[in-house]
Amino acid sequence: MKFDQLLTILKTTIGKRKVVELGKIVAESEFSMEELIDLTLHKDDQIGFRAAWILEQIYSNDNNRFIPFTTYFLDRFSIQNNLSARRHYAKILAFMTSRKAPFQLKQLIKAYDTDLIVETVFSWVIDEKVPVAVKSQCLNVLGNLYPKHDWIKVELLETMDFLVDKESIAFYAKVKQIKKQLK
Repeated sequence: MKFDQLLTILKTTIGKRKVVELGKIVAESEFSMEELIDLTLHKDDQIGFRAAWILEQIYSNDNNRFIPFTTYFLDRFSIQNNLSARRHYAKILAFMTSRKAPFQLKQLIKAYDTDLIVETVFSWVIDEKVPVAVKSQCLNVLGNLYPKHDWIKVELLETMDFLVDKESIAFYAKVKQIKKQLK
C-alpha cells in the first residue's frame, strides 16, 4: 500500500473491520511505519485518530513489526495532541511497558529516557478534557514505569486519591488495580 492510498482511505469513515484489515495490509507491506506514526499527528483529527487506531492494530497483531520503530514512536509520544489518538498511543505504551512486553521492547524502554513521557502521561491523567479511557491506560503506563522511576509511586497515589471521586466507576476500578500493582 502506498502513502497516498492510505491517506485517501483515512479521509473516510472506517469501522473496526476495516481498521483490522488495514492494519494487516500496512504491517505486511513495505509501508513506512514512520509515515504511519506521522499520520497519527495529522492536523485533521479524524485522519490522526484513524491512523493511530491502525497503529495500535499493528502493535497488537505483530509487535515485532513495531519494535524497530519504538524510539520513533516514543520521540513523538509527548507531542500527540489529538484526544482520540491519545487513547491508542496510551494503550500502545501500556502494552510496551507491561511485564508481558517482549524482551527487546523492555530493553528499549529501559534504555530510553522516559522522563518526558512520564511527565506527559501525568499531565494527561490530570487534564479534565482527557477521556477516562485515556486516563485508565495512563495509569497502566505509570504503574508499569514505577520500577524505573521510583518517585512515581507517591505522586501517582496522591493523584489517584485526588481524582478517584471526580472520575467514573471504571476509573475507580483501575485505581484499585494500580494500587495493588504498586504494593
